[in-house]
Parts: sequence; C-alpha cells; structure tokens
Amino acid sequence: MTIEFWHWLALGFGLLVLEMFLPTGFIFLWVGAAAVVVGALAWIVPGLGWEAEFILWGALSVAAVLVWRKLKPMSFESEQPSLNRRGHSYVGRTFTLNEPMVNGVGKLRVDDSQWRIIGLDAPAGTRVRVVETDGATLKVEKLD
Repeated sequence: MTIEFWHWLALGFGLLVLEMFLPTGFIFLWVGAAAVVVGALAWIVPGLGWEAEFILWGALSVAAVLVWRKLKPMSFESEQPSLNRRGHSYVGRTFTLNEPMVNGVGKLRVDDSQWRIIGLDAPAGTRVRVVETDGATLKVEKLD
C-alpha cells in the first residue's frame, strides 16, 4: 500500500472544506490541519512509510484538538449584555406616553423606533416605566 504526500494534502484540504459546511465545532479543522502537516512531512521525508504517517496523523490530530479545547475561551461574557437585545436596554427607563393605552395595549415612541407596549390603561401624557420585555413588546407600569 502506497500513500503519496498528495493523498494527505487532498485529505487535509477536503476536511478543511468540510469544516466550512458542517457545524462540527472545529474538529475537522484540526484533523485536516494535521493531515496537511503529515502531507508536508511525507513530501520532505519520502520514505516515512504509511504506518508512521497514520500514527503521526492520529497523534497530531488528538494533540491539536486537545490543545484547542484547552486554549479556547470557555464562555464569552459581553461587557454589554443588552447588545443586540434592544428591548432589554430599555428595562428600568421611564417614558411619557404620546398616545393613550387602550385595553392594555398601546404604542411608545423610543428614540427612532416605535414599540408595542402592554400594561394598564393610561391616558396620553402618563409617565411609565419599562419593567420587562417579551420579544418586540415592552411591558410597562404607570408611575403617576
């Protein structure tokens, strides 16, 4: 059985391409990179032997995945927890109603956008505080 260096390169680049299309958590990336390294070594040292190449590929793959799992950030905590959750950034803020709330539903203009609000009925001019969000709806309570 003869495995040429280009077989390893093809396998490696194939796994790298596969990583682009499958959400595997970067496993194919590291296994593919190990195959590319083995291909480069097989090109530099032509008499390496397929058994040694497979052992080297396995060891490099396992080592790369373990190092990556050790060094990757465990979790990402944003300094701005309301980023991309615009409604949550309004919780606790107070506003004045421009339109009355009827049957527990109304509209509230905040900055450059208009929000659906729910709460107790209130006439226009009432001060309200946003207490919670439910999707694109703000839940408010009267302050007056």
